[in-house]
Order: sequence, then structure tokens, then C-alpha cells
Amino acid sequence: MTKFIFMLTREDVTVPNALEVAKGISGSRVEFVGFKDIGLRREEYRELVRILRDGGKKVFLEVVSSSKESALSSAEMAKELGVDYLIGGTYFDETMRAIEGSGIKHFPYVGKVYGHPCILGGTVEEIVEDAKAKEAGGADGLNLLAYRYGGDPAALMRAVIGAVDIPVLVAGSINSLERVREVAELGAWAFTIGGAIFEGKFSPDRAIGAQVEAVLAALDALGHQ
Repeated sequence: MTKFIFMLTREDVTVPNALEVAKGISGSRVEFVGFKDIGLRREEYRELVRILRDGGKKVFLEVVSSSKESALSSAEMAKELGVDYLIGGTYFDETMRAIEGSGIKHFPYVGKVYGHPCILGGTVEEIVEDAKAKEAGGADGLNLLAYRYGGDPAALMRAVIGAVDIPVLVAGSINSLERVREVAELGAWAFTIGGAIFEGKFSPDRAIGAQVEAVLAALDALGHQ
């Protein structure tokens, strides 16, 4: 059953009104909510997690910081905030050591990830080999930037999902219901949407709640909720 993770983000940055948005979706049936490791002050992140917890949500922190120092600082922030999932990031071994014993599940990026917003490079074969290596290294799941890849995103998803036994989360540039359906039909464990929700891509009603519900309804129609 493919899950939708609503990211309180746009252009790979946590939106400045994330606390207000989190309050607005507190009663929504969306189960998973996340944010990036840049965009807010630490005290704002603490309040954001409190709001999400009060609403019964599972919390995801995505690492888009590119330096080792900032990535490990984000791992420490994840522990401080007590998030459920730490996703993204390119310093896999160091991050695994940093969160060891915390109970946080780690879904690192696979392939050559660079730039901001993040882009995925490498061949399909290289990405699959990296996925297998991270599975062998103890990753709880994988974060695949399929729609930020220069090749065929569907072929890439099939290859990675078929090569590993751990969950694959598809992140980035899911901006249509067609892509929602494609990700679900290809067997991804979950997918993230952030900016496209704030841009009103999924429903004529541009309210955040209506956008979120339109995505959930698409999954309902596929039997994924």
C-alpha cells in the first residue's frame, strides 16, 4: 500500500508558514508529514514537531544539506526533535553511526545526488548498485529522486524497486495525479509531495486541505489507503 508523505516544503526548503500549515492539517487523514533540514529556526522546528505529534502524524526530516558537517548536524537535529524517519542525505555511513540506537529509520538518497534543488545523476545500473550497497549497509529504506533524473523515471523505479527488499520512497517533482498513480502502480512504498501542493496542482480548490485530499483520493481509487 503506497503512502503519501506531505512535505511542508517548496524548492527544497521548509516553507516559512509551516507551523500554520501543520495546524491546518492537524485533523486531516494524511498520516505522514515531513519537512527539510533548512528553512526554520531550531525552536520553530521543535514547535512544528509538537504540532504534528498532537495531530497523530508520523514525522519525516529530509536532509538536503550538501556538506558533511551540515548533514551530520541535521542527523543530530533529527535525534533532538525525535522524528520517526530521516530521509535523504548523501553521507550514509556517517549518518548511520550518528543515529545509531535512536530508533530513527534512515532512508538515504541513492545514486549521485547534487545541486539544490537536488538532481539525480548516474546510470540506472550505478543507481541500482548503490541501492543494493545501502541495503547491505543497513538502510531501512531508500530515497529515490526518480523524477529528477535525466532518464526514464518509470524504468528507474522498476529497476530499483525490483532490486531491493527494503522500502523505496520516491521524492521530488511529483506534480500531477498521473505521477501519483504511476508511483503507486510501480510499487513504491511511499512518495513525497511538497511544492506542487502549495502550487495547487491537484485540485481546482487551491486550499491546502483540498490539495492533500485530492492526492489521498487518487490513492483511494487505486486501493492504496
